[in-house]
Amino acid sequence: MAVMTVDEREKFLAEKRVGVLSIGRDGAAPLAVPVWYDYEPGGDLLIWMDRGSAKDRAIEAAGRLSLTVQQETQPYKYVTVSGPVVDRSSAPTEEQALAIATRYAPEAEARKFVEGSLTENSVLVRVRTERWLSSDHSK
Repeated sequence: MAVMTVDEREKFLAEKRVGVLSIGRDGAAPLAVPVWYDYEPGGDLLIWMDRGSAKDRAIEAAGRLSLTVQQETQPYKYVTVSGPVVDRSSAPTEEQALAIATRYAPEAEARKFVEGSLTENSVLVRVRTERWLSSDHSK
């Protein structure tokens, strides 16, 4: 088992994987929920959600979060990123929403999802990936 290189971990995070979002909360257990996200190597992590949702409220209060992605078959691998929320001021553009949705659904389904889900209540959370943890059991 070994830590991934910078290139390996960024490529792994950029692949299509459902992430598990984790946000610390005062007086309660951390909120941990699966999410769709988008990431390009070297960039910020992007997560689309409804403003005022439990995720959004926890993110607003904490100001930072962690996201874990994993490979569930052997050889096991995972990447966890954490960092501050650098923007959550607006909804994603249609292009940003489609970029997230088409990672997880065929294009026609993704377009229908975006048409029904992208509203004035949507928010795009942008996270600066400051800290990385990773493991690759094939090494």
